[in-house]
Amino acid sequence: MFVRQKKQEVSVNLTPLIDIVFLLLIFFMVSTSFTRETQIKLDLPKASVEPLESKVDSLEISVDKEGRYFVNGKGLVNQSIETLLGAISPIINDNKDISVIISADANTPYQSVVTAMEATSQLGVVNLKMATQRKKQ
Repeated sequence: MFVRQKKQEVSVNLTPLIDIVFLLLIFFMVSTSFTRETQIKLDLPKASVEPLESKVDSLEISVDKEGRYFVNGKGLVNQSIETLLGAISPIINDNKDISVIISADANTPYQSVVTAMEATSQLGVVNLKMATQRKKQ
């Protein structure tokens, strides 16, 4: 005669899973607090010109001293002209009269400024301004 074995009750212990979820939650909370956007620090070149009134309909391209681009204060993922074109073309959106202001650090590589100018030129923008600081007299 066969003896029936008792069936073992199958259970899943969720305690380690809950511990890992809490650890991941804490990790993401701590790591995201360090990735806050900071303001762009630019040391603009100096010029002795009168300040211009900026139009409401304008686009600002900032270039820091490492040559990184920021479009209206938002950083781009790389320094290629294709990325810059992709960021500014939706803002321009066939508005060729938009005022584009290039704010470049005084120590920015010249090529980065020329690339920004070339990107706006490729989109047909003709109203281009360079931001400077006023010279102290």
